[in-house]
Amino acid sequence: MQESFESRVDRAVQTFEEGYNCAQSVFSTYADCFGMDRETALRMSSAMGAGVGRMREVCGAVSSMAMLAGLKEGNDDPHNEEAKEHIYALVRQMSARFREEYDSILCRELLGLEEGMEESAKPSVRTPEYYASRPCPGIIACASRIIEEMLL
Repeated sequence: MQESFESRVDRAVQTFEEGYNCAQSVFSTYADCFGMDRETALRMSSAMGAGVGRMREVCGAVSSMAMLAGLKEGNDDPHNEEAKEHIYALVRQMSARFREEYDSILCRELLGLEEGMEESAKPSVRTPEYYASRPCPGIIACASRIIEEMLL
């Protein structure tokens, strides 16, 4: 990480606490570092929240790590096998770092849900009880630290 760079971990958590989903909170906090404006970042990452469309699959914060890695080091040549391998390896390394702290990258496991996909696509109402019951702020902070260590 560059010495002049100020950590944005708290900003990412605050974005979540403002009502954005986990993916938006992480992705929009760092997208400008790779040339993307905040509004585009918020819209682009909105579908990844709650484990992709509230299906409780890969955590939105983890998906955002992968998307940011792609913005920084992704390939745009379908014939460049070395570049494909590089980005896949980077995403695997970032995910492994995340698993060191949380043992999983799946939203439903991180939240302790027994079932997979939610019945409804309707998001939960954001209340003080909602925020108190979720591990999401810590998850967002973890993903943000990994981004700052591995991409910036």
